[in-house]
Amino acid sequence: MATMSIGKAWEEAVAFVQRESSLLFPVALLFIALPSIILGEMTPPELTAWAASQPRGALPPIPATYVLAMLLTAVLIWFGSLALFALALRPGISVGEALRLSLARLPVLIGTSFLAGGAIALAMLLLALVGMVIAAASPALLAPLLAAAMVGGLAFVGVRLVLLNPVVIDGQDGVVASLKRSWRLTKGHFWHLFGLIAVLTLLSLVASTAAQAVFGILGRVLVGADGARLIGGVVAAAVSTVVQVYMLVMLARLYRQAVAG
Repeated sequence: MATMSIGKAWEEAVAFVQRESSLLFPVALLFIALPSIILGEMTPPELTAWAASQPRGALPPIPATYVLAMLLTAVLIWFGSLALFALALRPGISVGEALRLSLARLPVLIGTSFLAGGAIALAMLLLALVGMVIAAASPALLAPLLAAAMVGGLAFVGVRLVLLNPVVIDGQDGVVASLKRSWRLTKGHFWHLFGLIAVLTLLSLVASTAAQAVFGILGRVLVGADGARLIGGVVAAAVSTVVQVYMLVMLARLYRQAVAG
């Protein structure tokens, strides 16, 4: 089993991002931040209100155009992430070369997402069937047990596949082989990777929320409520994208450590 050093990966990531920021951030802003901002502006007001309500009622109807926009946004973010990993894993590669490589390997990443998603959906279905049995014996235990099992299962699979993108962009394997290799590389490193992802996700959430609040207030004073919402969303997406760039480069360094070991 390879040794993974979070500290070493962080030091290398900071140095690399500082050195190659002129390549990394334009790609990240164009293919990660911008699609997220556009999708946010397309979100139906009813859906936004439902997400903010406590307790939530029935999910409002979601327009087909919004579903298509979500799918397109996901594909663009996958494409941008692969390009960033290409830049991080292959020093000296140009942005154009990274984008072409990302486009060539994108079908594999999409395939792995559908396959893993299908497997997770099947597992959730089986869990629901087990839940029906539990409900018959003890209804009060059903909701917390199901929620804990679903959250725990999704977290476990997500962490074990966290190196999937670098595996896809750095190799020539197909869908199944890429999934197996990513799963194998993270064996024995679950808690290290879980802690890293949890910390960086929390940092991204706190930083983007704070930026959105501050710039939203300034925007409301300068341009009114609608402009404030847009300004706050743009700044929050930009801050979140900066954190994501560091996280992706760190994962690229951890991937190199796993492969070397």
